[in-house]
Amino acid sequence: MAQLIADRRDIDFVLYEQFDAESLPKFPKYHEFNRKMFDMIITEARNFGLKEILPTFAQSDRDGVRYENGKVMVSECFRRPHQLFVEGEWLAIREKPEVGGQGLPHLITQAAYEYLVGSNYSFIAFGTLGHGAGKLIELYGTPDQKSRYLKKLYAGEWGGSMLLTEPQAGSDVGALTTSAVKNPDGTYSISGAKIFITNGDQNLTDNIIHPVLARIDGAPAGTKGISLFIVPKIWVNPDGSLGDFNDVVCTGVEHKMGLHGSPTCSMTLGGKGRCRGYLLGNENQGMQIMFHMMNEARLDVGAQGFTHASAAYLYALNYARQRLQGKDITGARDAIGQAPIIRHPDVRRMLIMMKAYVEGMRSFVYYVARCFDRKNGSGNPEEQARWSAMTELLTPVVKAYCSERGFDVCTQAVQVYGGYGYTQEYPVEQLLRDCKITSIYEGANGIQAMDLLGRKLAMKNGAVFNDLIQEMRATIQQAHSVHGLEPLAAEFETAMSGLVEIAGILVEKSGSKDVLTAFAFSHPFMEIMGDVIMAWMLLWRGSIARPKLEAIAGGADPKQILSAVQNDRNASFYDGQVKTATWFIQAILPVTMGKIQAVKAGCDAAVTMDEKSFGGF
Repeated sequence: MAQLIADRRDIDFVLYEQFDAESLPKFPKYHEFNRKMFDMIITEARNFGLKEILPTFAQSDRDGVRYENGKVMVSECFRRPHQLFVEGEWLAIREKPEVGGQGLPHLITQAAYEYLVGSNYSFIAFGTLGHGAGKLIELYGTPDQKSRYLKKLYAGEWGGSMLLTEPQAGSDVGALTTSAVKNPDGTYSISGAKIFITNGDQNLTDNIIHPVLARIDGAPAGTKGISLFIVPKIWVNPDGSLGDFNDVVCTGVEHKMGLHGSPTCSMTLGGKGRCRGYLLGNENQGMQIMFHMMNEARLDVGAQGFTHASAAYLYALNYARQRLQGKDITGARDAIGQAPIIRHPDVRRMLIMMKAYVEGMRSFVYYVARCFDRKNGSGNPEEQARWSAMTELLTPVVKAYCSERGFDVCTQAVQVYGGYGYTQEYPVEQLLRDCKITSIYEGANGIQAMDLLGRKLAMKNGAVFNDLIQEMRATIQQAHSVHGLEPLAAEFETAMSGLVEIAGILVEKSGSKDVLTAFAFSHPFMEIMGDVIMAWMLLWRGSIARPKLEAIAGGADPKQILSAVQNDRNASFYDGQVKTATWFIQAILPVTMGKIQAVKAGCDAAVTMDEKSFGGF
């Protein structure tokens, strides 16, 4: 079953052959670790995910959540794995030991969480929302706040949420109306309503700590006047014991397309005038603080889309190898018996497309994790600033691109299954439903694309984007030195140059009278940048794999290569890397080049058309 969630051979390739994870212990921050420990942790995550979390996947979807008398009950199948999750200290494995973590590198954490998230995100979200709340308190909380909340949140004993959205203030957070009034004892009385709150209420943990955005009476309008408050469901006394109910009430749960095991709540705070909270950080600093949690969440959402794709691909691949249907079109028409559908060209087209996106996204997500490790491990301020800026640039692309391509892969998995894929008998139907939300929450993808164009490309006057391009150029140079990859390197370089060109065009337009047209193309630009990054990652993989394939085969002769592929599993793996890169660069990048031409043309019809001309009367 392990292969049906994540491909361990490919994970190891990315960790140790592409990104040299074995060198991480050279950083003082990670000096206590070694590859044996890394492998052991990933293996334990795989075992825990498959044995304890995966059995809850379909069951929690069928059970859903129950809302009764202002309380939310989640599936009972979560009880045992949640207890083991807390006992195994899985939630804060990348945090510092002094706050209850294990100090793991982000890169290894990402590999471990492939199995945890891929087994059932509805379950893992109970912990990750608490981790996000804990991170804010660790970074901005007072010593008293840290002592009250941090240990329980990082252990997973208490849950968390993120209370931003209101009925009249969705993506426009500055329009929120939740209010905060300071009390003589230093607490604040909180009053307002929030919607679409993941894990706003549940009966899995003894308490839930809500980070709540609200406006203190007299604060400026808009986002400048927003503050952030720690609002527990059950009041926490100075000694850490639980006190009274804090007037945080769930008023209903959403009936959603997917993630049925995860409650999405409407919340009322202070309906009886008894909701209190503590200011986190300074007054009017709420958005600055919350963006830290939101950026972490956006990276996690991109990884969530990718992990759903990984599971969907492997399920579809396994099914295609077993499902007999039709004749092999290259065989005799009167041949007896049916062929596995993996022999049919159109199925193979779907599978190689899925493989390319899954493996490209894995490298992309891990690359960003590696940027975090290079920032955290370096003692050089310039290097720390460099890798921090790179993660900022790539965050909207990871979130938007991986969520959309992840959903596309899940769609293709259903197609491979055919009619069976559309039924609840097989897991790809649920993966498709569960994955869709990733392009919507934590900032809809159109907003991510606008952020990329409007803010991230211009960081440090474009120096961060140029730094990314230089990273790509290093891969091009490497690929040019590898036998057989020279044409792929040249084609990729053309696409990369096209990306650079239209980035400059759109940045210039965004500061001119054509600003609306520029932002109408921000989402296509995000897709182009994502496609180029996929090609980069796959070319990088291929430039590593091809020499190793030839070493196993004893040369570059096609007959030697074929024999090695048929008789050696490592050879077949490396051959798959080269062919996947070849397919993506030669079959997908030409489509990307067409998108580049469309953006350059700059059609303004979408923004110049009168609202009535859209029709719908």
